[in-house]
Amino acid sequence: MALALEGIKVLDLSRLPPCSLCTMYLADLGAEVLKIEATASAGERAVGYGSEPSPPPGEDGIKIAAYNALNRNKKSLGLNLKSEEGRQIFYKLARNADVLFEGFRPGVAKRLGVDYDTIKNINPRIIYCSLTGYGQDGPYALLPGHDITYIATGGALDLIGEPNGPPIIPLNFVGDSAGGTLHAIIGILAALTAREKTGLGQHVDVSMTDGVVSLLGMLSVWYFQYGDVPQRGKGPLDGKFPNYTVYQTKDGGYVAIGCIEPYFWENLCREMGLEEFIPCPKELGDRTEEIRSAMGKLFLTKPKEEWIEQLIPKNIPIAKVYSTDEVFSDPQVLARNMVLELDHPTLGKVKHPGIPIKFSETPGQVRSFAPLFSQHADEILKELGYTKIEGERLRREGVVG
Repeated sequence: MALALEGIKVLDLSRLPPCSLCTMYLADLGAEVLKIEATASAGERAVGYGSEPSPPPGEDGIKIAAYNALNRNKKSLGLNLKSEEGRQIFYKLARNADVLFEGFRPGVAKRLGVDYDTIKNINPRIIYCSLTGYGQDGPYALLPGHDITYIATGGALDLIGEPNGPPIIPLNFVGDSAGGTLHAIIGILAALTAREKTGLGQHVDVSMTDGVVSLLGMLSVWYFQYGDVPQRGKGPLDGKFPNYTVYQTKDGGYVAIGCIEPYFWENLCREMGLEEFIPCPKELGDRTEEIRSAMGKLFLTKPKEEWIEQLIPKNIPIAKVYSTDEVFSDPQVLARNMVLELDHPTLGKVKHPGIPIKFSETPGQVRSFAPLFSQHADEILKELGYTKIEGERLRREGVVG
């Protein structure tokens, strides 16, 4: 069965997880992704948490690669882009590539000789995607940063947390994954579609901060229209009202309630024996805290499993607040194939997160585990016309890993 992106060749210069996640999605959907990794001779600085290069051969490396879902379905070539011969190998690869993905700080790709202007002269059809914290221009373009600084600048961090407490950091979901990874994928796929019409590639400049700003969505619409500045913990969707919030249960767990529509709230109140709080709480003015307190006391009388069993059949939007281990044993998550059990040749069954986008005709697949470092060097060099002797020389000289 064909895959949606079959035939699309991607050169992946990523070093950090948001970038690797982006190219994982492309690979899952059928793209041929080649990870270009720095050799020891390149002398690159170590990069941060979660950004280790593909592991070297050996038993430990095999296990690390088997579980590294971010690099599944990819090939690996260690290449010293600081050497002239290494750049020439890269240029040969770029001639037949459809997409080049990089996450360097602005200016680094140019110093390495693999910037957009250089590559488009080699291949005018290339879709060249740069994913950075602040974008390729503007006063912050060269500033260092990470997810926390992007969500701070983009306005998301100030909106997460209790109204009288400090902002709460939502891991790296908002800036890295949503602001960065997902917007990069949209940009790449849109550029590939545009190329079908124009025949030309283009530079896709994705800023994680821009992505976060765009995720403000209706909040920004309301601000521009009415001048309302959203405040942490005081909006309809962040816990201000007792109909859309989290309650602790008897066993120390939590349940999430999402009764925005009046009929859902009425169902909840009737089932909890709190009919006096009908209609919807936002119509009750100063009684919000009274309602929250009464509802909170009731939820503390039973464990979360019992509340779920009681309230779900009554057409009430409720869910258990899961820990990670609970997520990957949930029947809905399992039914949607969001946990994959893969057969590894030496390790047996290995679990990976599933592929979130379901296609009726061209479903994504996990075709291979993450590669070991430069595992495909011989194969790639042979395809480029290098002899075995030339390949051995390139390794000795540190051009290829």
